Amino acid sequence: MDKAEEPVEEEENGGWWSRLKQGLKRSSDRLGDGLKTIFVSRKLDQKTLDELEELLITSDLGVETAARLTGELAKQRLNQDVTLEEVKAFLANAIEVILDPVAQPLLPDQTRKPHVVLVVGVNGGGKTTTMGKLARQWKNQGLSVMMAAGDTFRAAAVEQLQVWGQRLGVPVVSGASGADAAGLAYDALLQAQQAGADVLLVDTAGRLQNKAHLMEELKKIQRVLTKLDATAPQSTLLILDGTTGQNAHSQVQTFQEMIGLTGLIITKLDGTARGGVVVSIAQKFGLPIHAIGVGESADDLRPFTARDFARNLLGLES
Repeated sequence: MDKAEEPVEEEENGGWWSRLKQGLKRSSDRLGDGLKTIFVSRKLDQKTLDELEELLITSDLGVETAARLTGELAKQRLNQDVTLEEVKAFLANAIEVILDPVAQPLLPDQTRKPHVVLVVGVNGGGKTTTMGKLARQWKNQGLSVMMAAGDTFRAAAVEQLQVWGQRLGVPVVSGASGADAAGLAYDALLQAQQAGADVLLVDTAGRLQNKAHLMEELKKIQRVLTKLDATAPQSTLLILDGTTGQNAHSQVQTFQEMIGLTGLIITKLDGTARGGVVVSIAQKFGLPIHAIGVGESADDLRPFTARDFARNLLGLES
């Protein structure tokens, strides 16, 4: 079981920039080292473009994104002298353009009481920890929050959520081991409505080995919630482990097809050189990316900003 982190004080933006830079260091080093090898005082010819495209693909930006970026660079600078710094700046700006439309913070709808956030994802991706971090952030903003331990077959997940709840002073609705997840979600929403809570976070199972069973369970949760609120869940949020690289694509595809998604949070980017996958996911799916995680503390989950991410991925300063 992951540990529920002790609350820590918020830092200024400079502190977050430093943590984001450090968190993406493996990814930016991998990309930067490759670029140094390719761009050594030479004209931008087709051979160079091919090498750049291959580097972008192996850095997990994806085939489609790599082709788009190299194509745009060719239009502007083909057969001209280019420097490493010029290429980095071009790539950062082009990646920012791709990311900007999906960089959308997750803002609870204040007209709902509560705004229901259904949290989905495979086991081990960071669902429960992310729920705790979101609960902490919203509570610090003055919102009343409740959580539901809907991954009823994993005692560790229930216990972890209860630890978060105790630390934060946030009520956690849970049931007996193996209890019906949809019934638990229904009870949690009923209690949240009666309490006038602003937000209800609902954890779910993540066993993709049996997609049909998981799909039916998640669909049942969605159906049951609509019996109490026709618009619930207002958010269906997929938590992705950034260390999985291109495998994250299949997860997005699977959950999108199963239940429909309203947004993504990508975690554990500090533990990987595969940060480029964020760009390829944005390019392919166009789903809102609400936040990213680059560390274990509660403050290492922050709203996703296109410019900050793009420049850090290329190892550039703000």
